[in-house]
Amino acid sequence: MLIPCDVKQVGIHPFHAVGEKYINAVAHGAGCMPMLLPAAGPGKDLRSLLEHVDFHALLGNFDGVFLSGSTSNVDPAIYGAELQFPVEHMDTQRDASTLALIHAAVDAGVPLLAVCRGFQEVNVAYGGTLHQQVHEQLDLLDHREDVSLSREQQYAPRHPVNLVSGGFLANLVGRESIEVNSLHGQGIETLGRGLTVEATAPDGLIEAIRVTDAANFAVAIQWHAEWRFWEDNMSRALFAAFGDAVRARAAIRKSS
Repeated sequence: MLIPCDVKQVGIHPFHAVGEKYINAVAHGAGCMPMLLPAAGPGKDLRSLLEHVDFHALLGNFDGVFLSGSTSNVDPAIYGAELQFPVEHMDTQRDASTLALIHAAVDAGVPLLAVCRGFQEVNVAYGGTLHQQVHEQLDLLDHREDVSLSREQQYAPRHPVNLVSGGFLANLVGRESIEVNSLHGQGIETLGRGLTVEATAPDGLIEAIRVTDAANFAVAIQWHAEWRFWEDNMSRALFAAFGDAVRARAAIRKSS
């Protein structure tokens, strides 16, 4: 299972990293072996080591892709917008990895699950745009976490989402409304081409999507299902279904 890394500045050095809670959810929620993929792009020290990676060839050896959340944002230039947040909140090396990897995975029938930033990446990869500051939109709620609270309190359920009747997520849990944790400053403005809405927040903001004609599992959610996934029915079901899709793909690949 491939998990693309963020590029994080630790002291004077850039590190390629993935949050432990994401690795834990993939390992124990989906039952898959996480493999971290360094971010591509010209990085300050990495140079162009991964600049010309053939993601289609790479995916021939893997059976799933998980896109994690991050404190960074997708470069708005990719979707034709001007920057409205501090430039240090971008991670262009991750952008260079994930946006290409998304299409490679879907084209190859490799199961894909994305959360938070990953959800936004899927939308941008399919030509959609983002609200760079959701809380500044007069008709939308403030979906950001309260940083004065403890981590447990920040990740507690914040609002309901309506699951589209007959959709993948609604069928997965047999319900049309669930409570989710909401910790994001950006969100979908225009939906990407070839994507189907799976869930919306009370203010109408899209909270979950899937790639409409994907041959395999290709789902993205805005909330953090990885957080204590074992305590939440939707999170358990989502990671279990993802893991099942990964194992089914692996079985087919190994038999061919």
